[in-house]
Amino acid sequence: MLTALAYGLAIVLNLMCLLIGARFLLVPRAAATAYGVPAEKDRAYLTIKGLRDGTYGLLGLVLLAFVGARAEAWFMLVVALLPLGDTLIVLRNGGTRAAAFGIHFATAVIVLIAAALLFSV
Repeated sequence: MLTALAYGLAIVLNLMCLLIGARFLLVPRAAATAYGVPAEKDRAYLTIKGLRDGTYGLLGLVLLAFVGARAEAWFMLVVALLPLGDTLIVLRNGGTRAAAFGIHFATAVIVLIAAALLFSV
């Protein structure tokens, strides 16, 4: 049961990264608004964010499939730094506390939970 939960959560988080990355590539302004800091001009930076998030999602799936839970756990532990950084970015750039903590900080907590679950299997 714990193994299924750990793998399931890791897969969902990685797929969400792929989805967020695709959204930043396809509809960058809407994605930026949902991120918590609307962007009017910085399309290049939004594209970079899309590629970053998509790549992390794909890398996570590859690690899980070909290396295993322990490698994915370490990956998740490191990747948790990204939503923590996103929390600060939103707060420093006029975004709401609700977006900063309700989206980004909460994501970091969920990623850390996923890492802990993966370490335990």
